[in-house]
Amino acid sequence: MTSELFSPLPLRSGHVLNNRIAKAAMEENMAGDGQLPDEELFGLYRHWAAGGTGLLITGNVMVHAEALTGPAGVVLDEAAPLEPFIEWAKAGKSGGGAIWMQINHPGRQIGSDMPGVVWGPSAVAVDLGKHSSRFGKPVAMTPEQIQATVTRYAVTAQRAEQAGFDGVEVHAAHGYLLSQFLSPLVNKRTDRWGGSLENRARMLLDVVRAVRAAVSPSFAVAVKLNSADFQRGGFDAADARQVIAMLEPLGVDLVELSGGSYESPAMSGRPADARTQAREAYFLDLAKDLVKTSPLPLMLTGGITQRNTAERVLDSGVAIIGMGTALAVTPDLPARWRQGREADEQLRPVTWSDKALAAAAGMAQVRHQMRRIARGSRPTPGTHPAFALISERRKQRRALRRYRAWLSASQGAA
Repeated sequence: MTSELFSPLPLRSGHVLNNRIAKAAMEENMAGDGQLPDEELFGLYRHWAAGGTGLLITGNVMVHAEALTGPAGVVLDEAAPLEPFIEWAKAGKSGGGAIWMQINHPGRQIGSDMPGVVWGPSAVAVDLGKHSSRFGKPVAMTPEQIQATVTRYAVTAQRAEQAGFDGVEVHAAHGYLLSQFLSPLVNKRTDRWGGSLENRARMLLDVVRAVRAAVSPSFAVAVKLNSADFQRGGFDAADARQVIAMLEPLGVDLVELSGGSYESPAMSGRPADARTQAREAYFLDLAKDLVKTSPLPLMLTGGITQRNTAERVLDSGVAIIGMGTALAVTPDLPARWRQGREADEQLRPVTWSDKALAAAAGMAQVRHQMRRIARGSRPTPGTHPAFALISERRKQRRALRRYRAWLSASQGAA
């Protein structure tokens, strides 16, 4: 069994991953001045690179400077200097593994206090009940804005390759823009981007085509897709199966399966669907089903913390296991598994009944650990979620002031 977890994985682009363990993207929200990666992110990725993963996938990098998932989001557009990204790629590859950049546009999932634009396929706002006002009110994108956004993904991918990254992952999960187009609950368009699944998948497929055309054949291109949205009438496993088949002829190397969105945060282990509860690998049932028909290798992310779970996932036919939180607590977990050891500690669980607040606190806890690792300190998995959330909100306020000033200066220069 050891051999499977630590065996190489050749991909269709010719790219070979050292082993079957990936650090899945977590939104670090740790950009420095100018929305660029700096020494803090480099330090974090050097620690992860030394920990034995075959692949590091960065937290989402924004393709549009006016549309960020958070005020400390990293932006790589045509105006960004490449040097910090070259450093980031070097840090990620310093342990001998590969690094891919996750590229993303948040669409309607943008804080109401953020400057810039809030776009969606349709003017359907995020529904978080009493927390709904946390998000901006979206406007439906015009065909011109859709085309310009497709181009932005291609520009970011091309520049990621120039900076020395080994691949990109197009984020089409967790309720972000491409996932919004896929969802019949959010996408109410009546033009060529709405209605049938073929139409709703059009923007994702156009992005993948544009990205593949902008990079070398040997550069990896992956897609992160929801196995399901966990909302009645939303994007489901049958849709995921069809979208994977549509991606196959476009030169995609890998599809990473996750699930949920801010409205149903299944990816935080708090899904609305009982089938995925109380289990380590949240989306394994759906993945097992999709593996049977998938023409592309699949990666499964969500709640994997122990080696026997990782091996069970690989046994189901999944090609790569992705871990996020586990590596924010134990950055050298793959190296430990090789030696027959497990993590010493788990992250303190958030047991609050308010789902939206619990998901935010869980993410704040993870970021708190990442910042400690970045500074060379030991993680403190027992940190109280309320402490992590308050400290995160303070940092966000400071970052928001910086982002506002930077955005208005760069718009003035343009």
